Amino acid sequence: MGTQLVWDKRYDTGVDVIDKEHRKLFRILNKLFNFGQQEKKSQWVCQEAVKYFKDHAIQHFLDEEDYMASINYAGFEMHKHIHKNFRETTLPALEKELETTGYSKEAVTHFLGVCAGWLIGHTLIEDQAIVNREVVRQWENLLPEEEQLVIGQTIVSRLHKMFQLDSQLISNCYGGEKFGDGIYYRLIYSTREKKKWEFLLIFEERVIVSTIGSVIKMKSKALSAMLMNVTRYMARQLVEHVKGHFPSLEQAEVKEEQLLTYEQFQKVFEKHSPKFSLLFDTGKGYFAYCMTTVDTPLNEDGVSIITENAMVEVKKYLNQNKEKKTIISRKKKVLVVDDSDFMLKTMQQLLSNDYEVLTATSGLSAIRSITLNRPDLVLLDYEMPVCNGSQILEMIRSEREFEDIPVIFLTSRVDKESVKKVVELKPQGYLSKSLSLELVKKEVDGFFEKKNCVNCP
Repeated sequence: MGTQLVWDKRYDTGVDVIDKEHRKLFRILNKLFNFGQQEKKSQWVCQEAVKYFKDHAIQHFLDEEDYMASINYAGFEMHKHIHKNFRETTLPALEKELETTGYSKEAVTHFLGVCAGWLIGHTLIEDQAIVNREVVRQWENLLPEEEQLVIGQTIVSRLHKMFQLDSQLISNCYGGEKFGDGIYYRLIYSTREKKKWEFLLIFEERVIVSTIGSVIKMKSKALSAMLMNVTRYMARQLVEHVKGHFPSLEQAEVKEEQLLTYEQFQKVFEKHSPKFSLLFDTGKGYFAYCMTTVDTPLNEDGVSIITENAMVEVKKYLNQNKEKKTIISRKKKVLVVDDSDFMLKTMQQLLSNDYEVLTATSGLSAIRSITLNRPDLVLLDYEMPVCNGSQILEMIRSEREFEDIPVIFLTSRVDKESVKKVVELKPQGYLSKSLSLELVKKEVDGFFEKKNCVNCP
């Protein structure tokens, strides 16, 4: 994280009550930045500064919610949900880390980094959506906060009982981003009324190896068919515990059990708005738990598992994953950020033979993807709605650990004035969407070839 947050006109919403508080929060964080750089600092002073920031953030939420109510903003409830997530989940977790470590330099830096990242994203994306009267639809079918909290606590409790993991809920808006080497497990239930419910559990592989592997005394650090089958049954138990929170699922039966690739999981996830979508840090790796209700489940080509074929199909799935990882480990990662599904699919087809292609449809999902799976190059749509390419680039550059990630803009505008605006932002380059696919591929290849030549001895 840089040493200062600089306010500029991009942060202005034109609403005085919002802009005034944003500026104040910027100033508070800058004072904390300066304080954090001092060799000798009082823990008490640091505690007071953190409390001051928290109090102003909470007051800002209240003022902003009053404004949204006054204009009958359609996304009011969802915006409140985002506020509440930061206030009741993110901030307490950061405060606990500060207290546990005695306000260590690392904990203070983490607090500042998360809060500064939140403030920039909150200002550029969520608040701009308010003044533009736009609503992000992905989270409109979420369960009430109280129910999500109970489900989150249930999962944390079960993970502790099963594996002695001190897990922490770090987001109740997991957007389907890839993290590490993952296992994507899908259960489809059907009720007597023929309503379909999908449960999606995503395990980082190292979570399985370090927890279930230790329980059954597996010495190998690699996944095996036996380890995966134990994981499946334990996942089923976890689903059953959560299923108990839904009376309508009391008599529901499992109709399909699948292991998916990340690409298959992404298609399923993106087509349905989740009822809840929780991301946990288990201390051994990430774990995500999502649930959706659907009229007709998407037919993906995942590994369908039944008792008769379980061992064979699980082995096949693991072998395919191993082969894919071997290939991907040699590939550079390219994150494509665009709000057009067509553009994302086109770029994925164009680049996937030579690169590991990650995708994101918004600024927030781009930042989450960068955090969880750092790319070697970002191809960024310049004309994004709500939060445009220049604002997303600003968010990336504001984080010290991300600031050196190369970004190339994708733009449909090639007139002199538009190109000038793009170049002024100092990306690593820009590509016109009107270029042929062959030329786009050639430009991406050329970027990495040039970079390799610079880095070669």
